[in-house]
Amino acid sequence: MTWLWLGLGVAFCVFEFITPTALVEMMMGISAFLVAVISLVLPHFYLQALLWLIISVILIGVIRKFAPKKKPRILQSDVEAETLTQIPAGRAGRVIYEGSSWQARCEDETLEISSNTKVYVVGRKGTTLFVIPTEFDEGLIFESKL
Repeated sequence: MTWLWLGLGVAFCVFEFITPTALVEMMMGISAFLVAVISLVLPHFYLQALLWLIISVILIGVIRKFAPKKKPRILQSDVEAETLTQIPAGRAGRVIYEGSSWQARCEDETLEISSNTKVYVVGRKGTTLFVIPTEFDEGLIFESKL
């Protein structure tokens, strides 16, 4: 039985590198290695399988608790984009941002932005970006909604 658990441990660890699963398979492999050692003194397979299951759940819970949480990607302030269409005052238009076309509105609803104009992305609500032109009158101050 020891060889079976060692083989499962190696297989789970290799699968983690092939198809990353946030270390779930790695923890299952480590628990299989631990059960391989325990199988030297505990000969009953069903107890070994139960022990493997319990150790796997505990290790996965521990790694989930202490692993750093990924933060959702948000737009950075003052990121440049370019208008594809005109953005009329108070209405939406289209911009090219990070290689994709996005719906966009001007942060200042009284301002109209012509097409092919460089803009800064200052916020986002759903799939709509809020932009300001890179060149605008002095004295205008915009706060980021990010």
